[in-house]
Amino acid sequence: MDRRELFGSLTHGFRGNSETESELILRPPYNNDESLFHNECSKCEGLCATVCEVEIIKIAEDKTPYLNFDKSGCTFCDDCVSACDFGVLTLEAKSDVQAKINISVSSCLAWNDVMCMSCKDPCLDNAIIFQGLFKPIIDESKCTACGFCISRCPAFAIEVEGPS
Repeated sequence: MDRRELFGSLTHGFRGNSETESELILRPPYNNDESLFHNECSKCEGLCATVCEVEIIKIAEDKTPYLNFDKSGCTFCDDCVSACDFGVLTLEAKSDVQAKINISVSSCLAWNDVMCMSCKDPCLDNAIIFQGLFKPIIDESKCTACGFCISRCPAFAIEVEGPS
């Protein structure tokens, strides 16, 4: 059992019920027109999901792609753009993931005086800053909302909100 599994099992009862929470749909970071997903993706076989090297692009029942950060984060590799034959995803529209990442102070182990840097280690943009040994905060000017920190948090303290 690794550290994430151990702390995850200990904090499992504190994690919100995803069925009762309002569901936020995060789209791949190569689009600036939501209507294209609904108008064009129904013509496709979900190729963007099949080429995603980290397997975070999933296809919803309505055949539109969304991001799922449960296991990994977006590397911004551009492979999904190359696979999109309908112009929904384009390099010209490349941006950060349209979301805001927060650390829940009440759930975070570090904020509760436990030595934990699980979220900082995978952050390629150095957007997670620790104030002393504890109290991690997210520098919004650096955060791309890639999602790598989300799956690494053993206490499920990283929260995703809609665009800021």
